Amino acid sequence: MNALIELESLRRHYVMGDTTVKAVDGVSFAIQPGEYVAIVGSSGSGKTTLMNILGCLAKPSSGSYRLDGRLVEDLDDDELSELRNEKIGFVFQNFQLLPRSTALANVALPLVYRNVSVRERLERAGQALDVVGLGKRVKHRPNELSGGQRQRVAVARALVTNPSLILADEPTGNLDSATAADILRLFSKLHEAGNTIVIVTHEPTIAAQCPRAIRMRDGLVVADGPGEEVARLRA
Repeated sequence: MNALIELESLRRHYVMGDTTVKAVDGVSFAIQPGEYVAIVGSSGSGKTTLMNILGCLAKPSSGSYRLDGRLVEDLDDDELSELRNEKIGFVFQNFQLLPRSTALANVALPLVYRNVSVRERLERAGQALDVVGLGKRVKHRPNELSGGQRQRVAVARALVTNPSLILADEPTGNLDSATAADILRLFSKLHEAGNTIVIVTHEPTIAAQCPRAIRMRDGLVVADGPGEEVARLRA
């Protein structure tokens, strides 16, 4: 089976004044289709920069990144945008929902950019909301939903395009502990259904619940293995 994500000697350096910041400094790993992986590290570890590269929001300075067989560094901005829309479903810490739109309309939005008909995109959005347990909340707007329900809408939006990768950035960061646990159970359920999920987090407790975790420190991968084992390492 070909890797979904394949990084080889990946670097992202940038200049701040007289200093060269080595945000990502020679990272190599692969993620197979169907894996559930946490990328964990403290502030300044390089995990956010790495997430931006994985999400095709930034290009590496050097090295290689293949997403589903395509070399990302060779793509122009339009091709990167197309690849993001085709292959990646994003889940963000602050939900990023349109406040005046219903849950159904928020979830359907990515399909607008694929020129999917109104009937089909609303049908698919409804199905995605069913998957995350919000089939009875399709007409609710974000301010009528709890934080956990808003994050479920965001997860449904990530799912609606049937992406190759679900990329979640601190998805429990704005939630209380009970609601965070509920969202993590949802991710586990989605993983069991065959989805490839990468969670970027600073919390070892979240990494511990993933089958695999990759720990970042100073732009480097310092551990890669079972989530519980990696989570026990000192940051």
